[in-house]
Amino acid sequence: MTMDTASMDTYTALTRGGRPYTPTFVVALDQKICIGCGRCYKVCPRDVFELVDREEDELDEDLDDDQMSVMSLKDALDCIGCGSCARVCPKNCHTHQAMPVGAP
Repeated sequence: MTMDTASMDTYTALTRGGRPYTPTFVVALDQKICIGCGRCYKVCPRDVFELVDREEDELDEDLDDDQMSVMSLKDALDCIGCGSCARVCPKNCHTHQAMPVGAP
């Protein structure tokens, strides 16, 4: 079953004070600019990221040995939209967007 996300309402939550806000969820991570520092992994309150080896075709002679790995989205559907990963990323690798309830 596919979902028509255009016809669905964007997910909206409430602050403790009762004010509505629209969280933005991580939907992509650009591994070409990721340096594999792990900051996003460390601050994520859920199990959204994992460290993986770079693909051989992405290896660059200029990379240091410590840049042989990059972050990857392990479970983007577990993202709660807090935005912590984007705030700590020194390379702005993450893409976030508002999503409808139940969107894959």
